[in-house]
Amino acid sequence: MNIGFVGVGRMGANMARRLKEREFHITAVYDTNRGAATSLASELGCAAAQDLSEVTAASDVIFTVVTDDNAMRNIFTGSGDNLLVNARGKLFINCATISPQIHVDIEKQAKKAGAETLEACMASSIPQAREGKLYLMCGGSEETFRRAEPILKELGSVVRFVGKAGEAAKVKALVNMVMNINTAGLAEGLALGAALGFDLEMLRKVFSQTGAASRVLETDGEDMQNRDHTCFFSAAHAAKDGGIALDLARNLGLDLPLARATKQQYDRMVTEGLGELDKSGIAELTFKDRHKHPGDHL
Repeated sequence: MNIGFVGVGRMGANMARRLKEREFHITAVYDTNRGAATSLASELGCAAAQDLSEVTAASDVIFTVVTDDNAMRNIFTGSGDNLLVNARGKLFINCATISPQIHVDIEKQAKKAGAETLEACMASSIPQAREGKLYLMCGGSEETFRRAEPILKELGSVVRFVGKAGEAAKVKALVNMVMNINTAGLAEGLALGAALGFDLEMLRKVFSQTGAASRVLETDGEDMQNRDHTCFFSAAHAAKDGGIALDLARNLGLDLPLARATKQQYDRMVTEGLGELDKSGIAELTFKDRHKHPGDHL
């Protein structure tokens, strides 16, 4: 089976490496960052496609890991070159966190071209992509899911079928919404603790043993304390994903004040040039007397 990748940033590249290790045949990779594509292609011994249609032609299954709704639309429906050129019989597995309706629209476009699509939303980060331990939430037809499942099980420790196209993206939006609220809450708790003069090692230990415990405390607490915001999930992505969740809520007439306030914080990070820091960088907005500078380690 020939596999291609479109979007080989931190997540896509490590997924490709994982499948190569598991003896799948990676035939072509594509990225708007030409250097990233050529470097990974050299590492994996595959083609660095110059056109999207080249990836489709060279592959039976194509993974897409792109940044946002516009990027997703462009790779599938862009004028001239796109992934659906001569796509009959191909399977597209779309892993980006994008608006649910985009998955629905792309599924329809792919069907017209004689192809299949599956959303495989990832609730994990870079180390899990490399180790094949992603948490994957899938949406589309169940028949397509069963076709893709053997490959997905090489990438994920959990591979869950959620329902029709768009449904997995909704669940992923909720996951990220709650995660980001937790992250903002943790930053404020640690910031207040620091301002009160508490030892933050002690405070994090207390948090971990009480109702303040969370997965975010495990992954981000020490980084907030040490101002180490090496990026695993960027503040810019947190802002984007918060917008997806708020759009869903707005369409249902539901007010989510915590989600709205959290998005405003991440929007502020983007505005102040901190969007490429990890989401833990939200602590830079809450700790007293911290000075905000771009970079991984502040």
